[in-house]
Order: sequence, then C-alpha cells, then structure tokens
Amino acid sequence: LINFHARGAQGPEAAEAYASIQRRVDALAVVHRHHYAEMEENRGLELRAVMGELASNIRATAPDSTRLAITLDVEPVLVSQDVATAVAFLLTEIIELAMRCNPGAQIRISLKIADDDPARATLRVVSPALVESPEFEALLESRYGRVIGGLARQMRTRLHHDPLVGAYESTIAINGRP
Repeated sequence: LINFHARGAQGPEAAEAYASIQRRVDALAVVHRHHYAEMEENRGLELRAVMGELASNIRATAPDSTRLAITLDVEPVLVSQDVATAVAFLLTEIIELAMRCNPGAQIRISLKIADDDPARATLRVVSPALVESPEFEALLESRYGRVIGGLARQMRTRLHHDPLVGAYESTIAINGRP
C-alpha cells in the first residue's frame, strides 16, 4: 500500500518520505516474520538473522542517489520480541539519520556478548556520517533525537553517542545463544 502511494508521489521529497516510512514498516515486518518462525521453540528471536535481513532491506530501499554501505559484525544471540523490535527500529532510525547526513554513509554495526554479563550484549553503530556537525545536530534536534532516545528507554538501557567517532553504543538484554 505504501509503495502504491509512493509511485504516485509528487516530487522527489514526497517519494523519499514514502521510502522512509516503508523502511520503518519493513523493520517491524522483519521482526514479526522471525518471531513467528521461532514461535515453536519460544527461546527468542535470533537477532543476527533479524539484523541481516533488516540491513538488506534498508540497502534495497535506499534512494538511488545513495552509496550506502552497511557492514555487520554480529554474534548470534537470542532476544525477546520486544528487544528485537526496539533494536530494529533503533537501527533503522540511526541509519536514516546517517543517510540524511551523508548519502554515501558507510555504517558498521556490531553486536558482542558482554564479557562480564552473559545476559547482555553491546550494540554499536559507527559511521563517519554520525560525527557531530551542524547538520547532524539539527536533524537530531528536529526529528531523530526523541525517537532514538525513546527506543533506548523502551529497552531500559542508556544509549551513548560519541560525537568525535560517530558511534552510538548501548547494551541490550539477551536470552542467550541459539
């Protein structure tokens, strides 16, 4: 339905708005698809598979003018549906922010189980597009900051932004390994 309306969009701004909405809907769809596939075992969703599909979907729906590159370094972990949904939306928002700051954004996403707590993993998103700049700050203030902050609160975690490196980092609750 969103794609149908996007084809009739008047101008590139409207078309990009529809594409941006579609990426968010896709993030939710990825989590739900994996949730129902894992329902029989009920141990949780395998986050590496969710993140891989999400990254592929975002690359596929990125505007033609972007040279977006997403690299994943993700350990296999199981998470609840709530955590998977929040992570999918958080990654989508951070990647959208990076694409708005730099259409050729190079993004590296990693997820590593914490050495000191096997019930937590560190999620890290790094991109030169996320380095502090006037454009980055304006986008964070006007659009992305509240959503990103709200998603971190939903996961009951702190989200740290390193403005010099262009990194967002947080720890998330995990159910264990697959």
